[in-house]
Order: sequence, then structure tokens, then C-alpha cells
Amino acid sequence: MKRILSIIGCVIVLAASSCTKKYITPNPNLTVFANINPSDWTLSTDGKSYSAPIDVKAIGDDFNHYGAVIVSIYYPAVNPNDEVYEQLPEVYGGTSFSYTYNAGSVAIYAQSPDGTTPIKPTDAIKAKIVLVASN
Repeated sequence: MKRILSIIGCVIVLAASSCTKKYITPNPNLTVFANINPSDWTLSTDGKSYSAPIDVKAIGDDFNHYGAVIVSIYYPAVNPNDEVYEQLPEVYGGTSFSYTYNAGSVAIYAQSPDGTTPIKPTDAIKAKIVLVASN
């Protein structure tokens, strides 16, 4: 009986130790900074918001399926003493900011909080765009 238990124990130990371990190397994330000047804003065709495009070449065709974009802005006119970034979407300084992205670019939108009146920012805004890669 001891011999059978010893053999079964050895088989279990060998089976457990022969498992292969898979190491996943994470993809590095990327942060892109951009300045949006007052002249960069254009009125949308529906007349309800202004938009400012930002070229981000690192967003490839497959990024919509395998990655994510996080956008934050620093609006010096609202908070001139501290460089504080607010993640979008956000109502910041009386303006509602949001964003969309596609291959090669990010578009930031500005409008009134109720979504009916476009508001064009009159000061420069700093944008921080974080590209989060995923498998």
C-alpha cells in the first residue's frame, strides 16, 4: 500500500511541476501633451459645440479594439496657480468638455453644460492624452 501511495504521490508531483508558466509582457503606455490655442477651435456643423483636433499618430487602426484613450486638460484661465489636470468629460470653468478619438487623432469638444450653446475657449488649454495599450 505504501508503494502505491508513493508512486501516486510522485506522479502528482511530476505532473504539477511540469506545468508551463506563461509570462505576459505588458505593452507600454504612452502620454502625449498638446497645446490648444483659441484659434484651433472650429464650430461644428450643428452649431452646438466647438471642436479642436489633435494629431496623435500613435493611435493606429487597431487601437479602437485593443487600446484606450484617456484625456485630461489643464485650463490655466480657471486655475492659473496650480497645474491641475481634469479628466474628461468634465464641466470645467463653466464649459462642458468631452472628446472622441479615431485613428491618428483626438478631438476635444467645448459647449455649454446643457448642450445647446457652443462655448469657444478664449485661453490656451493644455491637453494630456494617455494611450493605454492592451492585449
